[in-house]
Amino acid sequence: MRNGDDPTTMIQLLDRIRESSAGEEQMSVREILEAVGERSFGPVVLLAGLITLAPLIGDIPGVPTILGLVVLLTLGQLLFRRRSIWLPDWIAGRRMPQEKLVKGLDWLQKPARFLDRITRPRLTFLVHGPGLYVMALLCMLVAAAMPAMEVVPFSANGGGAALMAFGLAIIARDGLVALLATSVTGLTFWFILNNLLS
Repeated sequence: MRNGDDPTTMIQLLDRIRESSAGEEQMSVREILEAVGERSFGPVVLLAGLITLAPLIGDIPGVPTILGLVVLLTLGQLLFRRRSIWLPDWIAGRRMPQEKLVKGLDWLQKPARFLDRITRPRLTFLVHGPGLYVMALLCMLVAAAMPAMEVVPFSANGGGAALMAFGLAIIARDGLVALLATSVTGLTFWFILNNLLS
């Protein structure tokens, strides 16, 4: 689930995507996964959350749902102990304009630097072994709810924040961030249910 070439900070993750997109008019989901490392389950979840939160990218209709499918497939494979990520061509081949991707990456630089400064390995038992699989299940719940989040205004932001926090917890081995992500997940589901039932 981790290897020595995996990004260990958000800035490293953003830089890898930026470098891989240089000179391209569009980037596919497959190309972005190759940039972050196709065995990097944590960075993939973090990336899905970041893209959902980023202006111009996450606002494209259907993007949150596609990202939710990516997370479901990715973490489903983690639970079955696969060592690399497989995605069907109709998802892996989906493309987004490079210009919008770079603008989104630029917007994320400042919060990424801040989060990199405050995260560190702590409460690591929450992000290893059984704790990691609990996080995977919670992420899959968030991902499965992404289509509903496209209907309920602003809820996709909560879902993106939860996925981002879970991914960050995995790559930084920060159990405190995992607890925060769990709280954001609970609040997001409460917000969705409150809006759907009102």
